[in-house]
Amino acid sequence: MTRGGGKVYADLGFAHPAEELAKAQLAMMIDDAIRQRGLTQWAAAALMGLDQPKVSYLLLGRLGGFSTQRLLECLTALGRDVEIVVRPAPRSRKRGRMHIAAA
Repeated sequence: MTRGGGKVYADLGFAHPAEELAKAQLAMMIDDAIRQRGLTQWAAAALMGLDQPKVSYLLLGRLGGFSTQRLLECLTALGRDVEIVVRPAPRSRKRGRMHIAAA
């Protein structure tokens, strides 16, 4: 057993771990929206402009074929407002970070 560094996607060797985490968080929000609306995968697919197998992949976390932009578009198609806020990072950090939160 190897102890991870606390950043799952980085520990797994993904080239862009922050983006992978953001995509996973967006996929969870899509899953929540589908469940809250009581949609079948077929109905969700029609709303999001996808075919049902792609919705299945999305809900299973197989996100390789999805861009962050596409996932954001899926959320808006499901009746969710998406707001992106960009602000300067604190001086204590050299790099900014990405944070996704549900309201």
